[in-house]
Amino acid sequence: MSIEKIVDQALKDGYLTPTMEAEVGRICDTASELSIEEYMALDRLMGALLTGEVVAVPRKQFINVMEELVLSEAISRVAELDNKTDLPLDVGDIAAYALNRLPPLYATTEEGASYQRQKAKAELHGLIKDQINDAISQNLEMPDPNPDRQAFKSADVLKQVSSLLESHAQNYENTNA
Repeated sequence: MSIEKIVDQALKDGYLTPTMEAEVGRICDTASELSIEEYMALDRLMGALLTGEVVAVPRKQFINVMEELVLSEAISRVAELDNKTDLPLDVGDIAAYALNRLPPLYATTEEGASYQRQKAKAELHGLIKDQINDAISQNLEMPDPNPDRQAFKSADVLKQVSSLLESHAQNYENTNA
């Protein structure tokens, strides 16, 4: 999707989603030079963000407790197996495999997250362990289909978008302080 289409969609919806923000960052990062139209679209987006016509949706207003539980179980299991095998185990791949086969447990408050954790430990602990074991088996049996791949670095994208927005609104912080 182009910057212009993303900006048009954000203006239409009134929201700039994290996905839209990431795509703008990716385009800005990979383009050797932006066109006048792209700069104008970014200027429109910045103006809309500053006036409140478009609201940037926060990255996470909720958490998936299942992610925490799966990740900590995957890390424990991979740490156990690191001493026993020379084959590389990718914690991210293992966690993603298991998460795709487990129910999400979303919460918007710490109380809700505590409830979901207790519920998962009581009712789903065995299922989580089974899925992690299946994921590890899959990871060990299957050769890496793309050995040159690089993990997505969201912090880099955020820095790029932040820099882009700062360059278009250099005095914004000073005028609102």
